[in-house]
Amino acid sequence: MKKRKFNISDGLLLVFVLLLIIPQTRKPIQVALNSLKMQFFSPSALSEEDQRTLEPFDYHVATLDGVNTSLEIGKNKVTFISYWATWCPPCIAEMPSIQKLYNDYGGSVNFVLLTNEEPSVVKQFLDKKQYSLPVYIPKIKAPDPLYERSIPTNFVIDKDGIIIVKETGSTDWNAQKFRKILDNLIAM
Repeated sequence: MKKRKFNISDGLLLVFVLLLIIPQTRKPIQVALNSLKMQFFSPSALSEEDQRTLEPFDYHVATLDGVNTSLEIGKNKVTFISYWATWCPPCIAEMPSIQKLYNDYGGSVNFVLLTNEEPSVVKQFLDKKQYSLPVYIPKIKAPDPLYERSIPTNFVIDKDGIIIVKETGSTDWNAQKFRKILDNLIAM
């Protein structure tokens, strides 16, 4: 049997695997890989048969400052809901695109970013990244159509409570294709 030589691509693969094992380098590499993936994927509207209608409801939440409040979902305003966490590489990768979208649509779309983390951890993350996103801690179980075990999971709900977009995993929310979907929903 012929012995295989160790070449440069083997060395690069070994270094990559070692970097993924080291906790301090694993998360930045995972974020970078998710950011790269996002270059090829932007959100799309669900087919009509896959769209589900939510009964309009009040989402009981707490602000990061501990103030209990409720947010109207499916009641005459387009809503963007994101389930995420600060420790989640795909969540971190898509946050800049959500912030850009919020900067442009925050007045006409109800943005609801939900996490179950400690508010101090979330505040520190938002401050470090200079994000101004509206983040809340849920105080009720999500309705079945919004219940998902994986994060990030994001939903766009139209003014009548119909789930138009559902995306799991990192995606580019600032993509022109998605902005057109949002513009159409706002205009309706």
